[in-house]
Amino acid sequence: MPPQVRMLLRTENLTKRYGSFTALDALTFEIAPGEVVGLLGPNGSGKTTALRLIMGFLRPTSGSAWICGHHCWFDSVAARRQVAYLPSELRLYENMTGRQLITFLLELRGQSIRDDTLQLARRFDIDIDRPIANLSSGMKRKVALLQMLAPQAPLILMDEPTNALDPNMRDLFLEQVERARDRGQAVLFSSHVLSEVERVCDRVAILRRGQLVYIENRAHMQAGRLLHIRFQGPCLPMPELPGLHVREQHADQITIEYEGSMPDLLRWLANQPVSELRMEPLGLNAIYSRYHGPLA
Repeated sequence: MPPQVRMLLRTENLTKRYGSFTALDALTFEIAPGEVVGLLGPNGSGKTTALRLIMGFLRPTSGSAWICGHHCWFDSVAARRQVAYLPSELRLYENMTGRQLITFLLELRGQSIRDDTLQLARRFDIDIDRPIANLSSGMKRKVALLQMLAPQAPLILMDEPTNALDPNMRDLFLEQVERARDRGQAVLFSSHVLSEVERVCDRVAILRRGQLVYIENRAHMQAGRLLHIRFQGPCLPMPELPGLHVREQHADQITIEYEGSMPDLLRWLANQPVSELRMEPLGLNAIYSRYHGPLA
């Protein structure tokens, strides 16, 4: 039986194997209306596979996914009616103008182009009456973003949406993601740019070799701390506290990531020979590096 429809998207043990290789391994999570979730991981971690399975482009080896209660494989047409999708590699009808493309895709949904879409085209600085074949790669990306935002579908799925966008356009696009959330739409997008994920996402999910290794909300991440501690002598054994991860340890110095209760850690530190203590917000970069190493 499908899960309750109150969740716009739900996956249960979603798995895709190619022979002995597992591209996605038992992915289970859900997204509610009005929520933005960022999907992180390097190339080959399973992000694109997850999105294609959710879209019904790939048949899962095992497990299932539902959009608004519709099974993404067995009821894929009904599921896709609830989705606006942007792939990482664009395939646009280049014999059309931007206006013709957006109008055509909206009419497939029984909709027509709205004034706010035309206003957004002007903000994106798109000449939507030019043939798509004559546009630069960055301008084509903006047309693709516009056709994805135009229908205001309940669920938005995007694979690396800000590729080829300049910083100003990225800011404008992220503003539109925030507006979509305010309208009650759910958004799931993959990205390599941690700063944009940290800015707009309510939750962050990290994939590693096809497995979901971390998922947490932004408030919890912002509560985490990075501590640099120097002791009067060799480093002491750290206490066994939930959410404590040792990043570096050298002689009398230690650097730790901590996402647990600060009073518990501070009580322990108060009884140790600490000569220096520096504390800063943990941030998404530190959490990502825990699973994939420092970014170049």
